[in-house]
Formats: sequence, C-alpha cells, structure tokens
Amino acid sequence: MTTSVPAAPETAAAAARAAGRRRRIALAVVLTAAFMDLVDATIVNIAIPSIQRDTGATFSAVQWVTAGYALAFALGLITGGRLGDIHGRKKLFLLGMGGFTLASALCGFAAGPGMLVGARVLQGAMAALMVPQVLAIIHVTFPAHERGKVFGMFGAVIGLGAVCGPLIGALLTEGNLFGLEWRPIFLINLPVGIAGILLGRRFLTESRAPRALRVDLIGTALATAGLLMLLYPLTQGRESGWPLWGFVSMAASPLVLAVFVRYERAKARKDGSPLVELPLFKVRTFAAGAGVQLAFGVVSGLFFLVWTLHMQLGLGWGPLHAGLTGVPFSLACSTAAGVSVQRLVPRFGRKVLQAGALIMLSGALVYLWEAGRYGTALESWQLAPAMLLMGAGMGLIVAPITDTVISEVPAEHSGSASGIFNTTGQLGMALGLGLSSVAFFGVVGDTEQPGGAGAGAGAADALRASFVDATTHALWWICGGLVLVFGLLFLLPRRSRAQEAAERAEPTAPEGGAGPEQRQQALVS
Repeated sequence: MTTSVPAAPETAAAAARAAGRRRRIALAVVLTAAFMDLVDATIVNIAIPSIQRDTGATFSAVQWVTAGYALAFALGLITGGRLGDIHGRKKLFLLGMGGFTLASALCGFAAGPGMLVGARVLQGAMAALMVPQVLAIIHVTFPAHERGKVFGMFGAVIGLGAVCGPLIGALLTEGNLFGLEWRPIFLINLPVGIAGILLGRRFLTESRAPRALRVDLIGTALATAGLLMLLYPLTQGRESGWPLWGFVSMAASPLVLAVFVRYERAKARKDGSPLVELPLFKVRTFAAGAGVQLAFGVVSGLFFLVWTLHMQLGLGWGPLHAGLTGVPFSLACSTAAGVSVQRLVPRFGRKVLQAGALIMLSGALVYLWEAGRYGTALESWQLAPAMLLMGAGMGLIVAPITDTVISEVPAEHSGSASGIFNTTGQLGMALGLGLSSVAFFGVVGDTEQPGGAGAGAGAADALRASFVDATTHALWWICGGLVLVFGLLFLLPRRSRAQEAAERAEPTAPEGGAGPEQRQQALVS
C-alpha cells in the first residue's frame, strides 16, 4: 500500500510564482499608462508644424492643442485621485485608460483643429482619471520589501518617457506612415491602450481607501471657470485684436478665484473634503514651493513650445532633425536628476536647486546669444551647449523639488500636498502656453507658415527670420522667469527636515534607522 503525501511546499512555491507573475504584469500595465501620459504630453510639440500645415490651424488653436491637455489634466488630478479612493482604483484606472485610448483615436482621426483641440481636452481629462491611480495600485499590489525597487523602476520609466517622447514624435511624423503625416503620434496609443485594458482587467487588484474624501465638484467648477476666464482671452486675444471682453474676462478671473477660495474654506468647515487644503499654504515652505512650481511650469511650457517652433519654422529643420537636436537636453536632464537626488541634495540642500536655476539661466542666455548671432543659419552642433546647460539645470530642479517641499508639510497632509503641488506645475505649463500669445506669437504676427501656398523664397526667408526674432523675444521672458524661480528658492529651507533626519539617523541606520527604501516609501505614501 502506498500513501500520497501532499506536496505543500511545491504548491506554495507554485502559488508564489503565480502571484509574482501577476504582480509583474500588473506593474507593466500601470507603468505603460504612466509612460503613455508623459509621452503624449511631449510628443505633440514636435508635430505642431505638421499639424498646422495639414489642418490649417491658427496659432491660437496650436496653443490649445497643448494647453488644453495640460489644463484638463491639472484640473482633474485631485478629483481623479479621490474618485479612485471612493469607487476603486482599478475601476477608475481602466475607465481612464479606455477614455484615453478613445480620445487618442479621436485625435488621430480629427477632421479639423476644433475637433483636435476637443479631443486633446478629453485626453487630458482621461489622463487625470488614470494617472493618480498608478502609485496607489503599486502600493497595494507589492509588499513593502519590494516597493523600493518598484518605485525605482517607476522613476526610470518617467525619465525614459521624457527622453523618448520627442524622438517618437519625430520618427512617426517624419516617417509619414501610410501617408497619415502627424496622425500616428496619437493612433499608436490604440493597440497599447487596448492591450492595457485587457491585461488590467485580469491582473490588477481592486482597492479603495478606507476613509476617502468626498469629491468637490463645485470647487472644481469654480477653479475651472476662473482659470478659463484668464487663459481663454490670453490665448485667443491676439488673433481677435484684443477685444474689450477679453480684458473684462481676465479682470474678473481673480474675483471668481476669490469665490473659489471662500467656498473651499466653507467646504472644509462643512465636511472636511475641499478640493484644495488651504491651510497648507500657511506653511511657508509649501507656499514658496508652490510659487516655485508655478513659475517653473510657466517657464517650461513656454520654452518647449518656443524651442520646437524655432527649430522647425524658424530654422526649417524637419521633425527628426529637431528631435535629435533635443537628445543632449534629455540626456543631461535625466543624468542631472539622478545625481541631484542621490548625491547632491543630501549634501548641499537648497543650493542644488538654486544652482539648477542659474545653470538653466546660463543655457537660456547662450541660446539667446546664438539665436541672435547666427539667425536662420544656426546649426545643431552650435545649439548643443545651450541644450546641455538647460537640460542639466532642469534636472537639478525637477527631481528634488517635490521632496524638498513636501517634507516640511505635516505627515497627515502629505498626500493632499503632493496632489496640489503636481497640479500647480501643470497649471503653470498651461499658463506658459497661454503666455506664448504675447511672448512669441505676438512678434511673429498673423502670417502663414514657410512654404505655404503662393509664398516665394523671399517671403519664406523673411517669415523664418520673424520666427527667430520671436524666439529671442520669448527667451527674454524665459530668462526673467528663471530669475524669479531663483529668487523664490531662497524662501525654501536650506535643508529639508527629511535630509536633517537622515543625517542624524545615519550612524544608527544598520540598527533600525530609515534606509533608502523606507525613505522612498515614506515619500510616496
């Protein structure tokens, strides 16, 4: 007689392998979603001249193609996070990814500028439902001892997206697949999004917050109205001849935002679920950091649009040429970001961010000098030093600023502070894109693109020269913004509390002090 012994160890090992495989696929899905969002936020810039040429879009429509996405994404971030906490992160993630994929299809098949702008706004709104769930899903999917490595992978994907976005856009636009010109930059999301939805339904785990805050729809509506009353006339005013209604709207915008602030205070007293935790701005470091984030967002939004148009419409480069010219910027930014967080900020604190602002300012001044000296004859290799400086300076700021600012906020408000901080950066980018009407397009004037119908060689050369003049004018605005960023950085503490605590705990770290993984986890949670 033989007896069968249950293979418990083998069964447990098989179950562990299956769980590990499930987690890896879930991670791939959410990281792909984060990558899609970052790429779509940057991929459009490189295709703007092709979009304008194909659709006949005006300069204000071009601004809305980029600003519409940024504004919708910014205004929906906090609400999207709360909806996930209430109704389930998996459900909201899949809804956001499905909507993002559908909006991408609408962008790719847009029949005109109006449809494209509307689809981009929808795309940004869907990204606001999808993206806030990514870190929350990672948090509930992976055990604590694995999260440090996973968050490192998340950071690497973000850096990769920043490098790959312009290059992917350049390759797809230059390749003119199936004669579709710029449209594949959006249509490429369709197979990726469909695969993500199918895999996400099977492998993602549902989760909710035990005590989620309520959704503040009235606060969201007031904030949206106040910002649109500023951004819409700022963007459309130049092409409309700066009518009176535009100035009235911009003057009334602060009044609507003041009503929003009063409502948020009342909402906090009523049920403790305002859209924005206003007491956070009583923390001097957070208020100053939000100012830095807003100003830096304005500079970034304006610079990336101006840079792209200068290369293609001012210098006459193709999309691939322009995309490759940006590689030094992307590589310098990624390298500086990694070094700043791991080595420089723990040692030098606030000085690293200030050095980043000065380095970026020096790059903008070099770019300004080169654009003025070489005009339309500027070459890629001549632009490389400015790109390296601006990329390195940006990397020294964008990577450590969130940790530096949020570490001064009470722990119970860190999640809300992080959401507001990220929203502020996105709003700054939308405002910077709106300001391009004055800083850039106002110098170009109401003109067609080089090479338009009936345009002679002399007219095309003159038009390109006007784009170079507009670039130098906008670069002065960018330099002024960087000076403002540098000044605001003095309001931040020399060293964050987290850095000081880490230094005090360093000698006893092996006996139970907070190691890198624990500090990373504290930051994310």
